[in-house]
Amino acid sequence: MGIIGVGVVLTDPQGRILLGERIKAGEEPSWCLPGGAVEPGETFEAAAVRELQEETGIGDAGPPRVMAVTVDHPGGTVRVTAAVAVTLGDTMPLVTEPRVFRSWEWFPPDGLPAPLFPATAHVLGRTAAPRYEVAG
Repeated sequence: MGIIGVGVVLTDPQGRILLGERIKAGEEPSWCLPGGAVEPGETFEAAAVRELQEETGIGDAGPPRVMAVTVDHPGGTVRVTAAVAVTLGDTMPLVTEPRVFRSWEWFPPDGLPAPLFPATAHVLGRTAAPRYEVAG
């Protein structure tokens, strides 16, 4: 069994990263990148654009670019996650899924909040340069 997903690293003109205050039932509250599962037939880039639109209402971000692809094994499940970078257009983020996110906020890369959602922490820890890697 495996999971293929994307984490959207949306940055504003000041270089801050957009994170959502995740309050999904059954989970501990955390901070999370927009993102989710890649659907059959989708590229990482297409999934990032779709997830960003669904979760934040942003449909005019700059072109998506895969920064890194990570592989880890939470609970014995293989998880492949692509970090996809986009830049903010004119649309500001909205809470479109209030049962999942309480708010969207901007954070400098050196001032990220805690706790981070596990997949978000994994992706943000590995996006300094484009690469493919396997984490144990």
